[in-house]
This record gives sequence, C-alpha cells and structure tokens, in this order.
Amino acid sequence: MPVAGRKEEIRLLEKQMQLPQSSFVAVYGRRRIGKTYLVRQVCAKQMLFECSGLHEKNTSQQLENFYLTLNHLSGKNKKNGLPATWLQAFDQLKQYISSLRTTSKKVIFLDEISWFDTAKSGFKAALDNFWNQYATKRNDIVLVICGSAASWIINKVINDRGGLHNRITCSIAMQPFTLKETAEFLQLKKIDLVYKDIVQLYMVTGGVPFYLNDVERGESVPQIIQRLFFSKTAPLKNEFDNLYSALFKNSGDHIAVIKALAAKNKGLTRSEIINQTKLASGGGLTNTLQELAACGFIQTIQPINKAKEDLLYRLLDEYSIFYLKFLERASGSRRWLEMYNNNTYKVWCGFAFENTCLRHTVAIKTALGIAGISSSEYSWQHKGSVSATGAQVDLLIDRTDNCINLCEAKFYNGPFEITKQYADTLLKKKTVFASQVKTKKNIFVTLITPYGATVNRYYNSIVTNQLTAEDFFR
Repeated sequence: MPVAGRKEEIRLLEKQMQLPQSSFVAVYGRRRIGKTYLVRQVCAKQMLFECSGLHEKNTSQQLENFYLTLNHLSGKNKKNGLPATWLQAFDQLKQYISSLRTTSKKVIFLDEISWFDTAKSGFKAALDNFWNQYATKRNDIVLVICGSAASWIINKVINDRGGLHNRITCSIAMQPFTLKETAEFLQLKKIDLVYKDIVQLYMVTGGVPFYLNDVERGESVPQIIQRLFFSKTAPLKNEFDNLYSALFKNSGDHIAVIKALAAKNKGLTRSEIINQTKLASGGGLTNTLQELAACGFIQTIQPINKAKEDLLYRLLDEYSIFYLKFLERASGSRRWLEMYNNNTYKVWCGFAFENTCLRHTVAIKTALGIAGISSSEYSWQHKGSVSATGAQVDLLIDRTDNCINLCEAKFYNGPFEITKQYADTLLKKKTVFASQVKTKKNIFVTLITPYGATVNRYYNSIVTNQLTAEDFFR
C-alpha cells in the first residue's frame, strides 16, 4: 500500500538522496507510527543494507544477527567469520560497501537501533567510528537510524555530547496522522466514512497507522470501537502496557505524568505535575516532559499574558486518554454499544474534540484564511471571585494583524443551535477575557462543530465565523 500523507517526511528523506555528501538521518517516534514502513517505501531503490536490532538479546546474538544479514547480501563475510566486537562488525560493513563500484546513494538502515546497544557492548562507539571515520569521507552514504525507543535516539545521538554531537543531518520526529492524512489512509483501505465519523474515530485512536489498519469496511464507529477495545480478542485492549515501555527507558515516570494529565482535562503546570506525581523536580522531569512532547503525547500551551511557570502541559494522545477513561479499570468484557450514548461518553466527547482542535491549529488557520498570518496559540482561564465572573477558553489564536480568534469547540451529532442562554455565555466569556487580558485587539468568536451551527439571531449576535468537520480535511 502506498504511503498515506507524510509529504514533509517524504520530502526530507528524498532530499538526503540528492545531497552531494553523505548524510546521517534519525527517524523516531512512538511505536506503531509507521517509521520503518516510511523508510522502506521511500528508500527502496537506494536500500543497500537493512538490519534490525533484536529485542532483549545479548551482544553476541546481536552481532550474529548483523553478520548473517550482511553475509546474506554480500556472500563475502564467510572468510572474515563471525565478528567478536561491533568495531569488527562495522568493519565488515565497510569492506562490503568499498567493494561496490557504483557511485549512487547507498542507504544503510539500522532499525530498532537501541536494541543493538546492549550493556558494555561498544555499539555506540563503533557507530560513531563508522560515521566519523568512514561515511563522512565518502559522498554516497545515507545512514538512517530508526527506533521506537525515542529516548535512546534523542539522548544518545541527537543530544549526544560525544563523538556524535551535532552529526545528525536530518531529524524526523514521526507524529500521528492529521485528520486529513487519516482520511487518505482509510481511503487507501477502501473505507468510506463521513467526516464526522472519521473525527470520532480519531478521537479514540488518534492518527496512529497501526491502530487504523485494524479498521474494517462496513462497520459503524461504535462497532469499530467495540471490536478494537472491548471484544475478547481486542487488539488494542493491552496496548497501553507496551506503549510507553517500548518508547522510554524507565518509563514509570512517563506513565505517572500521563496518568496525572489524564485526570485533568485542561492540563497541569510543572509544579502541579510534581504535586500530583511526587516526582522530583529537576533534569529528570525535564527530560521526561521533553520526550513525551517529542513523541506527540503531550503539548505545551502557554497561557496568554502569563509567566513561564504557568506553562500548561496537556495530554493530547487520544489512545491514552480513551484507555485511562474507559478501559484501565474495566472488569471483564464491556459492551461499548451499550455505553456509547451515556452521559459519561458525551462529556468525554466534548474534551476529546477540544484536543482534536488543539492538534489541528494549522488546519483551523487555513480554513479561516489566515494561514499566512503569524500567530501564537494560547489557552486562558480566569477562576473568578465573589465579585467577578470566571471564564475559560481552550484555544486562542492571537494574530499579528490585531485580531484574536476565541475558539469554541462543540461536539454535536447534528447542526448545533445556539440558544439565548449559550449566546449569553459566549458574550460573558468574550467580555471577561477582554477585561482581564486588557487587549485592544479585535476578538472574533469562532465556533467549531462537526456539522456547523444553525444561523439564527443568537448566532448572529455573538459568532463571527464557524468551521465544520469538513474544514479539517481540505
């Protein structure tokens, strides 16, 4: 199946094939996100050597795997014998490359790279030597490292202070599909769903290709969710247990942060995270938050006109939110079809749709016709007091053309009708915001709903413009 979406990632990889010198590429991201598939598809014609680390195997087994893979390609390794060290293994790879007469680009693809790096194996030093003492002296090598253990690639290669410091030519952090890319993926599978249903499916699974690959034709969204999460053989029922341990070393801290954020829909500050998790403040927590953000699990949101310490960390990973809300404490097989329309689900839908909007600010700006205008995205909250009304806004688009879009996201199963009461609520929110922030910019109330809103007198009294689910797919 062709690659759905990923236009920027494909462009970056293809660019490496055109450079007049060798290049070192790091591809990382959560498991099931399509890293290996992307590299294989884009680099198929230039692929010279591909080897994947073995999960939880010792150094001698990793070396044997590398040796056998290379020997299968060249047939010349038998005289050298099984390497005893990684320096010897990479030397055999050098010999093979040097024996080739072609001058075209040669992709060396090391997948699940962290698994090669067993304790005291010397793998990283040998990789350093291969790149610095061999590949950089040529102009035809594209070294691609890849893996789900994002922390290994980030800490030991991208942010390395040793021999690999500042050596990465191209870094690709694979993120989940956007809604538009999700629709393209489903279309390749001949699955035709209306926009609102794709949004609803996205709110549960996120844009993770592996999760979406299990969607079958002819099923409604409730049926899909029931089969993927709640049936006896549900493929995603136990995914949470493996997800974070595969990505991060000492993943307990990451899971603690995720669970704390899952309990607070609007997000937590760093100090609140420390209070909730009892984790120590310092470099360890900073690394944990940075790694979670790099893999797309959380997003940092700066409250408008607030100090840096008020920065909010918000959990955006759809799968984790859904799992912790509906599966973590579930006992036995639950029938999602019976839960689908209860009040708990409807409340969750509201927050999940807000998260979807936060993930798609680029699409929102494009639909509003302001893609070319520089802006910052914020959240805002005023708790209020006895004498002052409180208010809260999840998404503010603060533009450099003297305007602010105050975005209201409402998940509704049909056209949304604004009542007098809701119009008054929006007006109070707009008024309190303007008063507390003391802005002189134009404030436009932007309504985002799956099917749009009925234009009545209450709509006209407060709403400037509206977007529908279809706008996310343009």
